[in-house]
Amino acid sequence: MPGNPLTDPNWPSTLADQVERVVGTVREKTTAPAIHAARAVVYGLLIFIIAIPVVVLLVIVITRGLQSFLDLFMTWAQAVYVSYFLLGGILIAVGALLFSKRHLPDA
Repeated sequence: MPGNPLTDPNWPSTLADQVERVVGTVREKTTAPAIHAARAVVYGLLIFIIAIPVVVLLVIVITRGLQSFLDLFMTWAQAVYVSYFLLGGILIAVGALLFSKRHLPDA
């Protein structure tokens, strides 16, 4: 009798395969995107937290190196002021460039 699943000798394996396929599909559509989103949030925060001190230290190193370089050509006090003005000007120029590249929402 093909209509009765209890007489089919392969029905337990067929049923188990169907259940596994349905559970796998549900898991693939629900937990996989959630895991990817959680990983993106965690890694993004980690990169952000690490990037802030790195950028600050990089600006300090550039300022100090520029002061030492300019000290070869002028007094230390002048080198400090000139390095502040140069680095400040560079940072303002970069900020202005990024500000001009922003996307404004349509009004």
